[in-house]
Amino acid sequence: MIKFNKLIGVLFLLTIVISCSTVKMTGRKQLNLMPNSQIFPASFAQYNGFLQEHKVSSDVTQTERVKRIGNRLINAVEKYYKKKGWEKDLEGYQWEVNLVEDPQMNAFCMPGGKIVYYTGLLDVTTTDDEIAAVMGHEIAHALANHGAERMTMAYGQQLGAVLTMLATSKAKPEDQQKWMAIYGYGSQLGVMLPYSRKHESEADKMGQIIMAIAGYNPDAAVNVWVKMSKMGGQQPPEFLSTHPSHERRMSNLREWSSEAKQIAKEFGVFFEK
Repeated sequence: MIKFNKLIGVLFLLTIVISCSTVKMTGRKQLNLMPNSQIFPASFAQYNGFLQEHKVSSDVTQTERVKRIGNRLINAVEKYYKKKGWEKDLEGYQWEVNLVEDPQMNAFCMPGGKIVYYTGLLDVTTTDDEIAAVMGHEIAHALANHGAERMTMAYGQQLGAVLTMLATSKAKPEDQQKWMAIYGYGSQLGVMLPYSRKHESEADKMGQIIMAIAGYNPDAAVNVWVKMSKMGGQQPPEFLSTHPSHERRMSNLREWSSEAKQIAKEFGVFFEK
């Protein structure tokens, strides 16, 4: 048990040492050992491979619509970062927006600004504001370096497993298995899943700010999740999920919408009450 306590101390100190970066739009400290100079080239290559394997939409009208919304959001990001003096954080980004023929309800923004919107999602996000809500959320994931942070956390989880194994190496096999199981469940339920939920909530809040500055009503983000919640499907308990519950998400978005509108006023964007 002494060795295990020492292990906890080592992991705690390691966490403090590597907590050296901040998500600029929220001020949250994050663990991130993966620099963009390493992440971006791999991301761009993966994006190009994705586009070669998936059909880009031939619907000119919808493609132009999605690209126009995406470009307004990108412009909003650049204006916001310039106003804050954070332009260096966008170095290396190569923004691109594509609409892909796929019935799935999905969208993503890869590290470095490569965005994909699926045609299947257009059946749910029927207004420009709703499309902007989804796309703003995905852009926020990229801006907050959530992908790199998840990679860092995964490395940390693997390191913790190795250290746990070493710390219990002289224990009976059944005791070592017990400690490994405790560590596995504890790190997943106590660290990995809460971080995933934190990322989703952070992207929701950042996304609303981005879309508001771009002139899209952040209230539409609530509408998206109202629709999603009505589509059925059993949700797992929130503590076992990578995403916040629909109810929590909608409650947060309603609360954050007014803040996003207030920030948008600084850029000359006003919404009717």
